[in-house]
Amino acid sequence: MKAKLLLALALTSFLLTSTQAADYAPKVGLQTWTCRNMTFEEMVAFAEKQGLKHIQAIGKHIDPMGSLDEAKKRKAVLEAKGMSFYTFGVAGTSSDKEVNRKLFVFAKAMGIKVIIVEPKNEKALWDGLEELVKEYDIKLAIHNHGKDSVYGTPEKVWSVLKDRDARIGVCMDVGHLTGAGFDAGKEFVAYKGRVHDIHLKDKKVDTIDGKQVITDVMVGTGAANYKGLLAELKKAKWPGVLAIETDNGTFAKEPSEFVAGAIKFVKDNAK
Repeated sequence: MKAKLLLALALTSFLLTSTQAADYAPKVGLQTWTCRNMTFEEMVAFAEKQGLKHIQAIGKHIDPMGSLDEAKKRKAVLEAKGMSFYTFGVAGTSSDKEVNRKLFVFAKAMGIKVIIVEPKNEKALWDGLEELVKEYDIKLAIHNHGKDSVYGTPEKVWSVLKDRDARIGVCMDVGHLTGAGFDAGKEFVAYKGRVHDIHLKDKKVDTIDGKQVITDVMVGTGAANYKGLLAELKKAKWPGVLAIETDNGTFAKEPSEFVAGAIKFVKDNAK
């Protein structure tokens, strides 16, 4: 009888886990660098039209070092439309811990749980940031740019993560990771639960006259292994947001097609 009970419990657990995985769909949001040519009001109207509720703002659209009253007004504008600033960045950082404290005070006031950063890789700077992470219980996510940048490879990112609080993690820019020659799905797994945010971006990588040329393209049409990444997100039931972003100036002039295409791509492929 006991064996039958244990078997029934195991089967129930398996079915529940399978159902949860089947029901999983990643959240898609907007990195407002995509709307860098728009005012705050224009960006909000654009996001609303696209049905996006999770907003990752750049400094043009909300200033973490500016007036908290003004920031709260903008927060209220979003909330009235069922939207929210879930994070902001890439935020500038200082070697002065008390200057960086303003980022955390701002995030706390806004209800933001993670801050996207790309600071200099200096021990004293990171020591101060880690102290603030612990004090405010707010995560930091390291953003990666190109291969030769400060955090352009997973190895460079791990040089910080390996000795730091687990709340310090990664904002994995899929486009830049792909351009640097890495597989997003494999690296998501290798980061062992430390991916706090993802930039939904794709890059085409060509060699022209012996030189590597990397071009921002529509999501799903470049070199990024999104099939593998989306499968890993589903396995992990990853709770974060895929923030749609483009570095392509042409897309940014009128981003409707790019953003709609990214939303459709995730919907069609995250099954």
